[in-house]
Amino acid sequence: MTIEDLALQLTPRLGVKGIVHLLEVFGDARAIFAASREELIGRAELSPTVADALLHRSGFAAAERELRYCHKHQIEPIASTDAAYPQLLREIPDYPHIIYIQGDPAALNGRLLSVVGTRSASSYGEEQCTRLIRELGERIPQLVVVSGLAYGIDGAAHRAALSYGVRTVAVVANTLPNITPALHSRMAREIVDKGGVVMSELHSEAKQKGVFYLARNRLIAGLSAGTILIESPASGGSLNTAAHADSYHRTVMAMPGRPTDRQAQGTNHLIRTHKAQLISSAADVIEELQWDLGSDPALFEEKPATEQLTRDEAGLLCCFRTSDPLSLEELRDLTGLDMGNLTALLVGLELAGKLKLLPGNRYMKRCD
Repeated sequence: MTIEDLALQLTPRLGVKGIVHLLEVFGDARAIFAASREELIGRAELSPTVADALLHRSGFAAAERELRYCHKHQIEPIASTDAAYPQLLREIPDYPHIIYIQGDPAALNGRLLSVVGTRSASSYGEEQCTRLIRELGERIPQLVVVSGLAYGIDGAAHRAALSYGVRTVAVVANTLPNITPALHSRMAREIVDKGGVVMSELHSEAKQKGVFYLARNRLIAGLSAGTILIESPASGGSLNTAAHADSYHRTVMAMPGRPTDRQAQGTNHLIRTHKAQLISSAADVIEELQWDLGSDPALFEEKPATEQLTRDEAGLLCCFRTSDPLSLEELRDLTGLDMGNLTALLVGLELAGKLKLLPGNRYMKRCD
């Protein structure tokens, strides 16, 4: 992480997606600040105002202050171009260039699994959350549980992880070292003490307006291979996290609840509409994520989604989350591919025996 990385984040009028775009064009923060005005406006298509802010190095004074703040509070900033940056988070289209952490950064590249749910959790929901994490911890080496340190299911997930020796990552929607809710400050310290991480994307000069919770949810979804929902009413933040996970083509799972239980309306709806896979045990989670533990958990290896497929073919195959067929139009909308490239990939998957062509130009994943 360099001073240029912090300055890039702190440059006025340059948001998350703008920084992602610049990194795609120039590669790293130093190259961005070394670029000419012509390159910034012509090659990167920035407005003259933003280009001039970069050329005048408008974010450097704030970056120096941020470094001093981080040193004072024992906060570690990590840039997206650093080796310690979470690999899965770097794959989402709106990743933050800088994350701020307290704890062991190695936890950010373990076997990450997000567990979220309602703040108004029932005793049944908390019990199921605890049971599931205990089972997962027993079966999956290097497991790391990710959640949002909120009341309810989030807190239950962190507590269960701490109780059963599983590292955990708490993603907060405020500037470190503060913790919201304050009653979970002690839990945050225990997370760090036991090898986990408390993490935020917010620098010390971010204005706290209570609008960062939905943005925080994308990080919870983006950090992990899959997201599990345990209790959610018909609306709520955990459904927003599930939507982010789905948009990133990550596996979404949900534990079912009683049909008459308001706290299960959201999770039951996700299952009924095939937006989430029904799970009730650690074995279900392992199967959905295609994690192959083998006969010896110490030899844990992640099972590849397909064999002898190209990266594009494997990505397309991930769109088939259920046994329901998908039309060409649906697949085009899901992937963003043009029809020519999409058709070529579909033919390749047919020849590999992974897809079956149905009448009406619909495709179904083969289960055999």
